[in-house]
Amino acid sequence: MPCQSSGKTPLGKMPRRGEIWWAALDPTVKAEIKKTRPCVVISNSVVNQHRRTVVVVPLTSSTRAAPPIMVSVTCSGRPAVAVIDQVRAIARERLTDRIELLSAGHLGAIEDALREILELD
Repeated sequence: MPCQSSGKTPLGKMPRRGEIWWAALDPTVKAEIKKTRPCVVISNSVVNQHRRTVVVVPLTSSTRAAPPIMVSVTCSGRPAVAVIDQVRAIARERLTDRIELLSAGHLGAIEDALREILELD
């Protein structure tokens, strides 16, 4: 895995847009990305305070970037790939540890890729 846990469990802390968190994604079905892995929170921070779910994009270290589906990012100083087509809403309880805040440039690249694959422009 490209990221390391901070070792702190953020009890009662709300995830904010652009943060990377460890998320337990299992159980999954067929081609869905599996296991506990870093995920970028992309849902609005205000919405995250009022909903029991957050929207995330999972990260992996096992593939190379291939925009717009796979976007290069950095997590804990290590290369990682955001798997854009695996965007999903998950229960906040699936988030375990906050890792760090993603850089504005990398968050922008994820936003651009989401707009492209979802034809939002």
